[in-house]
Amino acid sequence: MAGLRLGPLLRYTDGSSATVWVEASRPCTAEVRCADGAGGTAHTFQVAGHHYALVPVTGLTPGTAPSYDVLLDGTRVWPPTGSPFPPPVIRTPAAGEPLHVVFGSCRWAAPPADGPDPVGPDALDSLAVRIAAGGERPDVLLLLGDQVYADETSAATRHWLAARRDLADPPGAGVADYEEYTRLYYESWLDPEVRWLLSTVPSCMIFDDHDVIDDWNTSAAWLADVRATPWWQERLLSGLMSYWVHQHLGNLSPAELAADPLYAAVCDAPDGTDELRAFAAGADADPASVRWSYRRDFGRVRLLMVDTRAARVLAEQSRAMLDAGEAGWLREQALDSRESYDHLLVGTSLPWLLPHLIHDLENWDAALCRGERGARWARFGERLRRAADLEHWAAFPTSFAELADLFARTGSGPAAPASICVLSGDVHHAYVAEPAWPAGSAPGSRVLQLTCSPVHNSVPPTIRAGFRFGWSALARFLGRRLTRHGRCAPPPVTWRKRGGPWFGNQLMTLTLHGRSARLRLERARRDGTLETVTESVLTDR
Repeated sequence: MAGLRLGPLLRYTDGSSATVWVEASRPCTAEVRCADGAGGTAHTFQVAGHHYALVPVTGLTPGTAPSYDVLLDGTRVWPPTGSPFPPPVIRTPAAGEPLHVVFGSCRWAAPPADGPDPVGPDALDSLAVRIAAGGERPDVLLLLGDQVYADETSAATRHWLAARRDLADPPGAGVADYEEYTRLYYESWLDPEVRWLLSTVPSCMIFDDHDVIDDWNTSAAWLADVRATPWWQERLLSGLMSYWVHQHLGNLSPAELAADPLYAAVCDAPDGTDELRAFAAGADADPASVRWSYRRDFGRVRLLMVDTRAARVLAEQSRAMLDAGEAGWLREQALDSRESYDHLLVGTSLPWLLPHLIHDLENWDAALCRGERGARWARFGERLRRAADLEHWAAFPTSFAELADLFARTGSGPAAPASICVLSGDVHHAYVAEPAWPAGSAPGSRVLQLTCSPVHNSVPPTIRAGFRFGWSALARFLGRRLTRHGRCAPPPVTWRKRGGPWFGNQLMTLTLHGRSARLRLERARRDGTLETVTESVLTDR
């Protein structure tokens, strides 16, 4: 009899359809059966000996929230008998209802072996407990990177790895292949609270660096060095393959899945490992050949989730956060039928707006690396870039400016949305920043950088102090000195911190209704609850 190894994860939803992801113990037919008669079936596909299914659910009615069961070969396997949680539901909001969007990033999933959690309470666990007790249910959960940590494994995972291979050999305690990636997803998604949460709240995901390796694609020199190691190729291909299976497929609508030739090939093959591995190798050889970014529309809210890792152009004289195709896609999606949405959400794992000193430091370093002050400074700049993780939007000045231009264009004119919110994580703290354009070029939309991280991780006290200092007047003075030395052009916008920095394991919630937008930041407490840190009105129209 087939068993449920992982999942279910409720992924895509709209007014009438959804997808539910599962991993089974053997080949079988997976079925989702809703209490109101909606449902669907899918046969599992195989990758590296693992059996997965993405079940399309049809027949849903807007404004309802039917509970559902998962069956494998006709036997009910979810929800488990005696579960302490309520039955999972597939909620389809009715037109005109407020949309509740929860987001965050950076979840180191390892549970404590004994005693208190070394990085504090998990914000997703706390969110699950509140929802299970009848609290506010989000309409969608956005996970903005570092869903798994391929290079920072737990003690339990290291013990498991040591039974497979000698950890004295590279990549040591980091994961090496597809099977080891599956261990990370088990550790993350079998957490009881998180497993239930992901079964009942739709989720959208995008990778960041730790899903593969810290500072993934930070520079051309970095990439050349890591490609020279004997373990990198297998790590990268396995990371892309496991991301495609566990995260990317669920980001797509049923129509997009039906039109995807790779998905069809993997489903049709007795084992789709070779097809998927060839795809990953092609993505490595030519990143522009693959698009990991995607668009989701939730009524009158448009979400653009943007790949800021694999889509980079790394040549020093033409560095870009997004290649030409990806940048064109983003512009097209933002400007398409602007009258059809009231709010634009741009999900990018890396913040667009940073504390001023950090922005100027990254801009200066980028100038050094491209040779503005000569070869010796360029070598210093590369060492500094790697040591200090200087690889956000500010380290790609042309891309930073292009994003500012896109927001100005999108937010101007009679069809402009009420708000444009850049949703980010990565930096292990939370803050709100607001840009300002020169007189005469400012958009009518309110544009905000909303950064929220981590969900479950930590930041050393020295780094906390650095982030706080980065917003100060003295930091701005120091930053101007750096950019003057680097002969850097001034950025096209200025910006101010509107809130923060806040530290701890936390989540942000956007509530969007008509042209109004409200923001709430909540921090996980050790008693398993979420405390409100701040609330604010972003737009009120």
